Amino acid sequence: MKILFVTPECAPWVKTGGLGEVSAALPKALGERGHDVKVLMPAYRSLRDQLDQGELLADIPAQGVWPAARLVQAPPSVHQTAGFTLWLLDCPALYDLAGGPYQDESSQDHATNAVRFGWLSQVAARLGSTLTPVPGWQADIVHCNDWPTGLAPAYLSRLPGRAASVMTIHNLAFQGLFPLDEAAGLDLPDEWLSVSGLEYWSQLSFMKGGLQFADAITTVSPTYAREIQEEPLGFGLQGVLRDHADRLHGILNGIDTAVWHPAVDTFIPQRYDASTVQTGKRANKAALQMRCHLNPDPQAMLFGVVSRLTAQKGSDLIVQAVPEIIAQGGQLVMLGKGDAELESALRSMAQQHPGRVHVSIGFDEGLAHLIEAGADCFLMPSRFEPCGLNQLYSLVYGTPPIVHATGGLADSVVDEVTGFVFTPSTAEALIAAITRALSRYRDPVAWGRLIQGGMAQSLDWSGSAERYESVYRNLHLRVI
Repeated sequence: MKILFVTPECAPWVKTGGLGEVSAALPKALGERGHDVKVLMPAYRSLRDQLDQGELLADIPAQGVWPAARLVQAPPSVHQTAGFTLWLLDCPALYDLAGGPYQDESSQDHATNAVRFGWLSQVAARLGSTLTPVPGWQADIVHCNDWPTGLAPAYLSRLPGRAASVMTIHNLAFQGLFPLDEAAGLDLPDEWLSVSGLEYWSQLSFMKGGLQFADAITTVSPTYAREIQEEPLGFGLQGVLRDHADRLHGILNGIDTAVWHPAVDTFIPQRYDASTVQTGKRANKAALQMRCHLNPDPQAMLFGVVSRLTAQKGSDLIVQAVPEIIAQGGQLVMLGKGDAELESALRSMAQQHPGRVHVSIGFDEGLAHLIEAGADCFLMPSRFEPCGLNQLYSLVYGTPPIVHATGGLADSVVDEVTGFVFTPSTAEALIAAITRALSRYRDPVAWGRLIQGGMAQSLDWSGSAERYESVYRNLHLRVI
């Protein structure tokens, strides 16, 4: 089956969160199952060097507000490393911008985002129709990811000989809202601009477009699929999702165990598996304590966090829990960036508790891996979490996670069996879960059972890829 996987980000080139990692791992897993997978994304500045060595597939003429563009296949070395073929939409006027995929260097949204991602969606739709700009290649499935690709199913719906479309929601909190008058330049007919189409409270919603027109909707965990059909996690689109509940599937993400597994991890000083986890974690814990200037105490329970520092992620709950962690003899390492007030509060905590609390503001891939391998327990108190990946990494690394019972966290962690689950999303409930973990940690036999329970889970992408494959197959047969 020919699958076009269209995404605004893909690791390792562009990653702001879990979408970037999924966009690398799921296409790879589908390719391993024998499918012809092309990943389509914009040729951002960070990808410009791939263009010179790549193969020109098509010149795409200008259309309306959209400048002329080129479709370029990245060089063979990329395919050999990534496990899929990367196609880049080269349009410097739209994509060769300073900053990230969505925002400029001052953290303001790029002014042309509607046009930028409308063009990505338009080209993706053409690749799934008989109007494909690449001779001899037309997708059977156009798999769209989050709001930046939301217009693709809409565009595709009116093209000849079209493919089936799948819209995956990675986080419904981000909907791609723009002034309604942008629609005129985006080749959207007037009849689509009503409340039954793409209009959302007098704005244009890219996400709503994807939900209204996609042949199937998926999201990244079964529990989140249920949660988004109600307030508050429906974010105003719960009615649309209930109307399309018959085409909504919750499929838990997997992880790329070629990158995230302690037996092969190149970032950690000592590799290990379930049979050597005790010695492996001891060595990595000592390395983590040294790197983060913590007291070299092998008995202190070390809690780890790798996260965006936001209220959604429950970072404020962690701030409130720090005094209890310290009072019970624990240590804490946090890595992330986000809200300025939370960053400041966490820096203050680290200054108040030298040798006990370390906070790194920013992102460091090596430190993220070392935290998973060296921490005794992982904190992930998200108020909502569509899937989450760090709790899956933690299970594989023998680092029992403490999670709030929501979304993919609830689907992947079993209380007192593979980790600790708490509710409601309050500091008091988090502290109670931390206290339970500390009590279990003091019993080495019981703690060992918890570690082994997590490491025994099968969390790679094979099972999830098979479920996506089933969705594709049913749609392809129906559209044909």
